[in-house]
Amino acid sequence: MSHKSEVFYAKIMLFGEYSVICDSMGLAIPYVHFKGELSFIGKDRYTDLEFAKSSNSQLKDYLEYLKNLNSGKELHPEIDIEAFEYDLENGLYFESTIPQGFGIGSSGALCAAIYDRYGKNKIPTDRNINKKDIVKLRSLFSTMESYFHGVSSGIDPLNCYLRFPVLIKGKNELDTVGIPRNKHNKDGAIFLINTGSPGKTGPLVNLFFEKCKQYSFYKAIKEDMIPYNDQCIKSLIKGETHEFFKNLKSLSKFLLKNLRPMIPDAFVDIWKQGLESRAYYLKLCGSGGGGFLLGFTEDLELARKELKKHNVDLITVYENSK
Repeated sequence: MSHKSEVFYAKIMLFGEYSVICDSMGLAIPYVHFKGELSFIGKDRYTDLEFAKSSNSQLKDYLEYLKNLNSGKELHPEIDIEAFEYDLENGLYFESTIPQGFGIGSSGALCAAIYDRYGKNKIPTDRNINKKDIVKLRSLFSTMESYFHGVSSGIDPLNCYLRFPVLIKGKNELDTVGIPRNKHNKDGAIFLINTGSPGKTGPLVNLFFEKCKQYSFYKAIKEDMIPYNDQCIKSLIKGETHEFFKNLKSLSKFLLKNLRPMIPDAFVDIWKQGLESRAYYLKLCGSGGGGFLLGFTEDLELARKELKKHNVDLITVYENSK
């Protein structure tokens, strides 16, 4: 195949990490600061050659996974395996600036790029895409991305593919959505904190599943975490700032208490400081364990000042004033 490769951006799961597994709402947005695209070794690219060779080798392993799915009729819509294999033999790799293991969709962008290039009877990206097609895409992407994490909701690659904020209302109810800037405090912002080391999604997702086997933990997820999570999404979309931060604070406290293994040790006090000072509130970005943490604030400059006390710089994702 010789058509031009599309660029796919990173994503940020604002709400729904872990809880979507238990049928909560979820909200994911594209993050254009990082991106990736399929390319070929030797086509005037400026990536490290060893990186390109390694990516090509990893994609060949992934091809075998897709072959098994294809032979078992598990890929719907189908992927053109033969074309993918041909291109891999000719040096195909994934040119990407998206850091792996940081919770912002490196494998999601890859799956989206492969489907875009090799999907048969491809569902096109469109702001007005119908809900039936969104559900179909999510199912396909869940299957494709499970190779990387063991279990995947399919939301990351779906968001990377559509390039619009995606609202998950339930297991089979998804839609594209907008986030109103002018209804929230103009000094407010969403930001990232780099923990300095990648996390490992598979083991942490497995830990979450194990913990869910405990009645008390699962009950807390269903009765506390999910209501906080869902109310955060609803109030954010409606522009109800006070209600949003009230539920966000409760959600941040819940994560600190109940999902402590997912929070890097060096950032526990920083997390607590945000809750105590109310200058910012932190939550997981992806599965946690490293990578990025996600932060929200009503006053960006105050949050920046407080985090500086811990020698931590924030990376702005979304500012209400812009």
